Amino acid sequence: MSVMTYRQAVHDTLRAEMHRDPDVLLLGEEIGVFEGSYKITAGLLAEFGEKRVRDTPIAEEGFTGAAVGAAMLGLRPVVEIMTINFSLLALDQIVNHAAKIYGMFGGQTSVPMVIRTPGGGGQQLGATHSQNIELFYAFVPGMKVVAPSTPADAKALLLAAIRDDDPVLFLENLALYNTRGEVPDDDTPAEIGRAAVTRQGTDLTLVGYSRMATVALAVAEELARTDGIDVEVVDLRSLRPLDRETVVASVRKTGSAVIVEDDWLTYGIGAEVAASISDGAFDHLDAPVRRVAMAEVPLPYAASLEAAALPSADDVARAVRETLDAVAHRAVPHSTVPHHPVSDDAVSLDAQEVRP
Repeated sequence: MSVMTYRQAVHDTLRAEMHRDPDVLLLGEEIGVFEGSYKITAGLLAEFGEKRVRDTPIAEEGFTGAAVGAAMLGLRPVVEIMTINFSLLALDQIVNHAAKIYGMFGGQTSVPMVIRTPGGGGQQLGATHSQNIELFYAFVPGMKVVAPSTPADAKALLLAAIRDDDPVLFLENLALYNTRGEVPDDDTPAEIGRAAVTRQGTDLTLVGYSRMATVALAVAEELARTDGIDVEVVDLRSLRPLDRETVVASVRKTGSAVIVEDDWLTYGIGAEVAASISDGAFDHLDAPVRRVAMAEVPLPYAASLEAAALPSADDVARAVRETLDAVAHRAVPHSTVPHHPVSDDAVSLDAQEVRP
């Protein structure tokens, strides 16, 4: 095992795969001479040369389309899009070409390419540079979407993505780049589509991915220390395919669930996970599934407003406690539970879950 940052794990994995397979090449804005906006590609131009580390024009649709063509002809391009927000400029190439070519041409050609891109708020980059729009791509059959939360998973899932014969969107949250953790020294790829239970527990299931998976784990450890609450944590790791089985199995064991995400609540990843829990574990639920997400606003630039809009550890802990309170309330015999009829002024579920 080696201890390194998330940033270093991604860099070292790219370098190792370029040594292993001469068909792996990198494309993106400022990834060569400037060594990448986040220094993920530091030193790679000098080591591998301009043929395999290609600085591109500021034209996401163009260089993503070039990568699609290169992948169809047998190369394994890894595209860096500076932020996931800029991927909207390449939406046609990603959704209508990369994701569909294998199916539309009857399997005659595949598109083995990776799109690496960071997202997330908390960096004061403004509303158009701080989004988590992975839902756009997780929605599309033909794409694979992974969201590692730790340096170890960043390595294992990037190995899997580069070696996969389908197009893979590899999500990196900006807040994770400097986080540190143990990383195995071997080059065993992860299984795309497999979630990880990062903490065993019996009282409640806490589900997250990317940054919020790390927040969920920290909250679970704190609640165990301060409240004696035993929370099980599931890190989705993959958004398409989605490992519904692991989530459902956990909820069947614990009887309740809270889902956390760095995205808007409405139509979010959490809604899909909640639906999966309803389908697979409804009879095991002791309380309604709760969701914690960011405020449904374009993310503000001001630091105080940005922090208020993003989900926090306190929000997650409060949702866990309120869910377990509901479980305890339900466990009281009906004859002793006071009846509180719902009035016309009752707050909607969405309004309860979304913080102002």
